[in-house]
Amino acid sequence: MMKKVITLFVLVFAFTFSTQGQNKKAKRASKLTIEQQTTLAVKKMTLALDLSEKQQNDIKPILMAKITERKMAIKKRKAAKKAKERPSADEIYEMKIKQLDGLILIKSKMKNILDEKQYERFEEMQKRRMKMALKKKKMRKGKEIQASK
Repeated sequence: MMKKVITLFVLVFAFTFSTQGQNKKAKRASKLTIEQQTTLAVKKMTLALDLSEKQQNDIKPILMAKITERKMAIKKRKAAKKAKERPSADEIYEMKIKQLDGLILIKSKMKNILDEKQYERFEEMQKRRMKMALKKKKMRKGKEIQASK
């Protein structure tokens, strides 16, 4: 019995520290300029996909546009949250369509820039990233439900 209590305590303790670390990482990333974030993202992709100099130069404007768009969307959401405004169903639909169109555009551009092997690795990276995003979303929803109780 005591062993189970200690194990549970250790898990809760570890989970608390890991979520706090993620929040700090997100805050640090927001302090970087768009150019700095783009450069870091290109470097990470270069390491993961073994990009050539030409590929790096081709990918950089794509990532810069993506990061800029993301920052603008975050600012817009924060402003709406402060004003306690909720988007309508049509607005949510339009945001989702815009997001998916952006992903399709990036995917097609990356397909033109990367060779077959690199593109396969890129797709795997995207799938892993999407899985992680879904996990984070579920965790956030769980915390919101607990906070509202």
